[in-house]
Parts: sequence; structure tokens; C-alpha cells
Amino acid sequence: MTVEESNSKQDLDPVLTAVLANRLDGIVREMSNTMLRSARSAVINSARDFSCSIVTAENDLLASAEGLPVHIFGSNLQAASMCDLHTDLAEGDAYLHNDPYLGNTHPADHTILVPVFHDGEHMFTVCAKAHQADIGNSAPTTYHPAAKDVYEEGSLIFPCVRVERDYQQNNDIVRMCRSRIRVPNQWQGDFLAGIGSARIGERRLKEFCEKYGRDTIRIFIDQWFDYSERRMVQAIKNMPKAQMINHGAHDPFEPLLPDGIPIKVIINVDPDEAVIDIDLRDNIDCVDCGFNESEACATSNVVAGVFNCLGADVPNNAGSMRRIRVHLRENCVVGIPRFPHSCSVATTNVADRLVNITQSAFAQLGEGYGIAQGGASMGGGNAVVSGADFRRDGELYINQMFLGSGGGPATPQNDGWVTYGIPVVSGLMYRDSVEVDELKHPIEVKSLRLVSGGGGAGKFRGAPGAEVIYGSKKDVMTVACPCDGQHNPPEGVRGGEHGQKASTYKISRNGDREKLPNVIQMDFMPGELLMAIDNGGGGYGNPLERDTDRVLHDVRENWESLERARDVYGVVITGTIDGENLAVNQGATDKLRAQMATQ
Repeated sequence: MTVEESNSKQDLDPVLTAVLANRLDGIVREMSNTMLRSARSAVINSARDFSCSIVTAENDLLASAEGLPVHIFGSNLQAASMCDLHTDLAEGDAYLHNDPYLGNTHPADHTILVPVFHDGEHMFTVCAKAHQADIGNSAPTTYHPAAKDVYEEGSLIFPCVRVERDYQQNNDIVRMCRSRIRVPNQWQGDFLAGIGSARIGERRLKEFCEKYGRDTIRIFIDQWFDYSERRMVQAIKNMPKAQMINHGAHDPFEPLLPDGIPIKVIINVDPDEAVIDIDLRDNIDCVDCGFNESEACATSNVVAGVFNCLGADVPNNAGSMRRIRVHLRENCVVGIPRFPHSCSVATTNVADRLVNITQSAFAQLGEGYGIAQGGASMGGGNAVVSGADFRRDGELYINQMFLGSGGGPATPQNDGWVTYGIPVVSGLMYRDSVEVDELKHPIEVKSLRLVSGGGGAGKFRGAPGAEVIYGSKKDVMTVACPCDGQHNPPEGVRGGEHGQKASTYKISRNGDREKLPNVIQMDFMPGELLMAIDNGGGGYGNPLERDTDRVLHDVRENWESLERARDVYGVVITGTIDGENLAVNQGATDKLRAQMATQ
């Protein structure tokens, strides 16, 4: 046995293993910081709708830090397509990839892939993925729910196209994008931010390889994946053996989907084999609109739902995912899409439903398992707005805002987060700065607040959703949003109540309020306002078991009303909010709760 072979059999010191793992996460965070600080679109530099990750040369997800779940679990599929399509990978290459049929999420997510070499060997692939403000769609939105196929969708698709060779940019690709995208300078700035982010990752990984050496790194990768798998095995073995079947549905979308989209998830937990098996094959075929899931999204969203329920600090990488098996079928709305079906809205809506249905299914295992469903509304607060900016000589603007926020789901131990957003991002994105949005676009935000009583009641309460009201300062503003959760709200579990339904309104110049459909693309004139209310999160457990001090706190914070405290939680509170003398009448509360429990 050679010295090299002997070393390859040795275990690394646990301290060194932890150092290397955290160094990789540090590289991902530096990539993310580069993207955040250099991108031009508010959807990237304000809302943080992007993710960075590192994949091994064998196309296994290695490190993702705080990447969005919907983005990072498919990184390996994109890296694999790069290797399959380009047998001449070389140092200095960079690839642009947004093809949902080759492992990407949806066309709006432009991914820069860079292969990283050390001593002539391909060691890693760095991925920098960011949601674009515009991608050349036939309509001014990156979410096109009404597109019956990719042709009507109209986006520019790059099936892992080489955009840099020997560190030199392919200007033909740049010119192609600039000629079709409504905000060419903005897009090019974001494109360069993605390149810069990936190149930072490449540079740091080269330093990483130089410092620790190829052999040590290979041992580390094997051991890190094995360790992650052991953590996953331990988490699964702590669960009871069971099959869980859960159902849900995306809202109707007239006239294309009058009955919505029914969704079914079958989950088998086998603690003996330490495997979680998820079957999505018993679902309807692809639909003739933009709500189809890409393979990356269908997989990543059920995997995210599992990770949300593990109750253990399991690393998010290929090692832990060895213990999760996802079954898909071709031409399925939550499977492997068949060309030319559109996946324009693949990263939200049905995607959010998959996360919710999966994580809430685990509550069937018993008390202490699973979590409720989180706010699923990509409503008017998260709309794509576009038009001409009178402050900049009529220059076109277009951007997806993230002013809204769905309420987070309750868990067996905690209330839902008010900064949750939507299930596919699970609180990892930022809510837009109102001031930044008003500086970048000719809009005015009239109000932004949480909705009292919007969270699902329970022993632990779902978080309330947000309400936002805004309009154009001058000229026509086009608003596009594919809102879900207006018909089928996020569900509570184990006796917890549902979160509030989402809703969207148009407020006329004279103050009249008109209820709008859940999916809209429409013009707002100056003086007209859009009002959007997001879902609240579902509750966990019986509301009558909620700690009375928590109910009192919620009333003081205006997250709950005095009436709901009494009628839903059975808590009698005396005093007035204005007088700041609120207190729980414990005797009256015990009597009321006993009475309500028998009803």
C-alpha cells in the first residue's frame, strides 16, 4: 500500500473536519455577499432572491450555507447537465443555465456555473443563481401563469450555454439578452454580479485546495457526506414507522383551471432502514399553463418539507439526502415536465403547496411531530410591477417586489415567524425596504402592517400575514401576481386552526374597494391603489391549551383581539388596550375553557 493509499484510509481529525465544513460555508457566504452588494435589481439586492452553492466534481451538493431551499437542492442537477453537455470543460469557463428541462428551477432563475480546477483536475462546481427582474417573457412578468406552453411564455432559455471561455466573455450572448430584455442595463448588471459571485467562489476554492491539498479534501468530502448521512439516520430512527398520505390543492384559476390543482403526497417512514420515501406519481398530468413543477422544484420542495420536520441539526447536502427517496413520473404536474409545458411559476404556488403538504403530513405521526402549513400567498405585495418611470425620462422599469409576507407555520414548540415569507424560502429571503422600492420605482407605499387575528389559532399560533397598500405616483403601472391561498388557506394541524385566506383588492380614486381574482395582470391608473392581504400561518394543537400569558402578549401586540382571545382561546382578559391595564382573569378563563371543551 502506498503512502497516498494509506492516507486515504485515515479519518480526519474531527476539529479539522469542522474547520473545513465551515470554511466551505464561509466561501458560499462570501459569494452571497458579492451578489447582494453588486446586483442592480431590487429583487436581488433588496429581497435577496438568490442562492449560492458548491457542488463536487461528481455532481453532489456539498455546501449551501443560507441558500433558499427551492434553489439549492437542485444545484447538483444543473452541475450534472454542465458536465453532460460540455466534455471540454476548462479553467476559465462559465455557463449560463436557466433551462427547467435540464435541472433548473424555472426560467426566471439565471444560474452561473463555474467549474473549479486544481492542478488540472475538476474538483468543484460553484453555482450562483438569482431571480431576474425580466427574462424576455411575452408579458412583463417573470411569472406567467396563463402561458399555455413555453412558446407563449416567451422567455429566453439558455440550456447551460458557455458565456465565458478562458475568462473572456461571450458578447454574443450578452447582446442577445440586451436585445430582448426590457431593462437591458439592469439585467447586465445582475449578470455581472452572478459572474463575480461565481468567480469569488472559484478563487476561494483554489486557495482552499492549495492550503489543504487534494487528498485531504477528498477524504474530507467522503467523511462529511458519511457524517451527514449518520445524522439523518439518527433523525429518522427517532420516528415511528408509518405511511402518511396527505392531500391539498392549489386554488382555481379561471378559466384555465376551474377546479384548481389537486395534490397528493405519499410518505413512508422506515426507521428500521432509516429511509424516508416520498411518492408524487399519483398526481394529474402537466397542465396547459405555467404552474407545472420542474424536476428540480418537485424534488427540492418535498425534501425541504422533510428537513423542516426532522427536529435535528442535519447538514443539507448529498450525504443526508441519501436517505430520502423521491419518486416522480414524466408529464406530471409535480414530476418531470414534458416539453413544451411551461414551468414559469414552478418556484412558488404549487411549490409552496408541496412544502406545506409534506411538512404537515408528519403531524399524523403524533403529538410533537410535523408542523402546520405556512402562508402560501404570492400576492400583490410580492407582485411584478412595470411601466415607464417619469423621473427618468420615461425609462422602462420592471421588478418583482417582496413587500408582502405570509405568516409562518406553528410548530410543536413555537409560534410561527412573522418574517416567514412563503414556504419555499422559509424566512431566508429579506422583505423589501419600502424606501428602496420607492427610490427604484415610481411607486408609493401607503401602508404596511400585520393583520390582527390573521394567524391560525392553536396551542402554538401561526403568524399573521401582512397587508400592504401601494400605487403609482404617476402614469400607468402594470401589476402581475399569481396569488394562491385565496380559496384554500394554509391548514393547521392537530387541532390547530387554518390561517386566514389571502385577498387582493383594487381601491378606486374615490375609495371604493373591488375584490380581484387571485391571479391578475392588470393596469393601475394614478390614484388607484392595490391592497393585498397575505395568508396567515396555520396553528398547531388545541387553542384551548395555549398558555394564557401568550394569549395576553398577543393581545398587547395586537396580533390577536380581545374578542378572539375570549371566543377562540377561551381566555378572559380584563382592562383596555388603550389603558395598558390588560390582565388575565384566571378564574373566569378556567370556567370558560371548561365550558368550551365540552361543546
